[in-house]
Amino acid sequence: MQALRLLILIFLCLGGLAHAQPVTRIVVPFAAGGVQDIVARSINAELGTALGRSVIVENRAGAGGTIGTGYVAKAAADGQTLILAGASHTIAGSLYARLPYDPLGDFTPVAHIGNVDYVLMSSSSVPAKSVAQFVAYAKANPGKLNYASAGNGSATHLSMAYFAAMAGIEMVHVPYKATGEAVQEVLAGRSHAVIAANIGAIPYAKDERVRMLGSTGTKRSKFLPDLPTVDESGVSGYAFDSWIGLLGPPGMPKATVDSINAAMGRLLRDPVILERLGKQGVVPEQMTPAAFGELLKKDYEKMARVVKLSGARID
Repeated sequence: MQALRLLILIFLCLGGLAHAQPVTRIVVPFAAGGVQDIVARSINAELGTALGRSVIVENRAGAGGTIGTGYVAKAAADGQTLILAGASHTIAGSLYARLPYDPLGDFTPVAHIGNVDYVLMSSSSVPAKSVAQFVAYAKANPGKLNYASAGNGSATHLSMAYFAAMAGIEMVHVPYKATGEAVQEVLAGRSHAVIAANIGAIPYAKDERVRMLGSTGTKRSKFLPDLPTVDESGVSGYAFDSWIGLLGPPGMPKATVDSINAAMGRLLRDPVILERLGKQGVVPEQMTPAAFGELLKKDYEKMARVVKLSGARID
């Protein structure tokens, strides 16, 4: 009887220890189906193995990504709450009149994952087969075209507002909850255009319901090498792409940051992970936390110029 009690006690103790194992959450500030969500779910299991703990993905969508982002800004700095962030993070600092956090000061750069290009796609209902033809049609029909986005303040919103401003055209913005939903609206013909990350565009490269008009990077995408850039298609100087990486709350201990950064670095040398990210249109690039921090500062300044030129503003 005493032996049985001892076994039960040991079992309960072991169960308690297992229950007490820390769990790291990667918050995605957008709904499921977007580039950040899919990248997070492409790495969380392996990152957990590398860190020796469970890593789960948690979607906290709303308000152009600012709800989930604000949640992470106020989380404990213990490395158990991270955010999978991208261009929308630095955009928000200039786009929103009032933001409950500082995109730079309220976050710790943890691990850069890679870079993502975007693609300008139009519905086949629009009589345009190139960027130049799309711009000409829009100018001939001011205000009659609309574009879909993943929500106010998202990269898909600002990239198109920036494009419209540089091209000198008028388009109506129709926000949705996620990039996947925005792309589906264009496929259905209810929206006329969208600028989506590679991951949202590549699967439809041969779909007759849409047309790929141009990639938004400074050079042609390695995933769509035959597609000209928007810049070389007539909207001179236009470029929009995004970094993607892990940020944490402010004040994270250097040892914790370095541990996660090193684990992510190992993943970025793993052929399986590289192939997986490649399928999502991500060009992997490892950085130290310090280098990632410098990238964020430069991108913040760049996005401030983009927001100003686009005229976009959210009160």
